[in-house]
Amino acid sequence: MKVAIVPVTPFQQNCTLIWDEETGKGVVIDPGGDVPQILKVLEHEKIEVERILITHGHIDHVGGAAELRDALDVEVEGPHEADRMLMERVADQAIQFGLPEAKPCEPDRWLVEGDQVDIAGMAFDVLHCPGHAPGHVVFYNGDAQFAIMGDVLFNGSIGRTDLPGGDYDTLMASIRDKILPLGDDVAFICGHGNHSNIGEERRNNPFLQNL
Repeated sequence: MKVAIVPVTPFQQNCTLIWDEETGKGVVIDPGGDVPQILKVLEHEKIEVERILITHGHIDHVGGAAELRDALDVEVEGPHEADRMLMERVADQAIQFGLPEAKPCEPDRWLVEGDQVDIAGMAFDVLHCPGHAPGHVVFYNGDAQFAIMGDVLFNGSIGRTDLPGGDYDTLMASIRDKILPLGDDVAFICGHGNHSNIGEERRNNPFLQNL
């Protein structure tokens, strides 16, 4: 499994490309914008994209999904349907945050807790982790001890809860009940900034000290 990060939009969101080096098949996770840049990396790495995965419906994670789906002719999976309103209001979100025009993206498959998604030939479990956004999902593979965290937990911080649909107590419950039990050895890529692991965050993240 190979991983590449393409920072997109002025929010520097970590659009994540994961693929199998032998087969070249992989996925794009959270194409928030700057689609030509994403396509350039896909071509350079010779990645055959099988699907697009979305962790949640905020503009910096989904703003380029419709355009990329049209360019690649692949399906979009995720997030949880609780983010339907956010997904439908992508154009309004773009105006609100001063980003380029974006088209709404209706997923081909909404995800729920207990689903699995295929990433580079590996089965990742879907964890529904609301709080930052009502329909936020996290992708986790136990064998690899690896997760795609989106904006639930960051290196040294947590996701914002002051956006529509956000709730601090709900987010902290998601982290306490869904993320921390995965174990300290689980490494993760988050939606912004540097990667980390759960043990590091359990020990040093100031938001987690009372969980």
